[in-house]
Amino acid sequence: MGNSLQNQLLKAGLANKKQAVKAKKAKNSKDKLKRAGVDVTDEAAQLAEKAEQEKREKDRALNRQKTEREQAAAIAAQVRQLVQMNRVVERGDIEYKFPEGNLVKTLHLTERQRGSVINGALAIVKVGESYDLVPRQAAEKIAERAEESILVLNKETEEAAEDEYADFKVPDDLMW
Repeated sequence: MGNSLQNQLLKAGLANKKQAVKAKKAKNSKDKLKRAGVDVTDEAAQLAEKAEQEKREKDRALNRQKTEREQAAAIAAQVRQLVQMNRVVERGDIEYKFPEGNLVKTLHLTERQRGSVINGALAIVKVGESYDLVPRQAAEKIAERAEESILVLNKETEEAAEDEYADFKVPDDLMW
């Protein structure tokens, strides 16, 4: 049981007697210098410490990136869920054109939906490759999480203000 690591290495043939004597002398000379009060620095230990610090920094950076990816995935899942719960499924035959980056996209809506988008009651949202209509409240919640998902969200206006001449009747027999 009293076999030191040095003896075990010698017996296994991984080291020879010359190497063992050299290692023992080096250890004794370090001990002697330490007792004399001389600062003994071990270059191998310093390099190992430096490598350990670099490894810790690299691990921290990787953990930060992993956390950011997980947060982005969680936000994307929340946006998908908000859109699925609040989407307006009905579609019409009137084309509504809106910008997406440098492109102009088209979405088919009903007349009522088109008016709601113009008035700001409905918003156009992009999730993945699909475009959906959602109510303003849901769009505001989505904007808190991912502003880039909102393509069209007009300022809210009153419908009565848009049609200023609603009170004036146009006669049926009017000829121009």
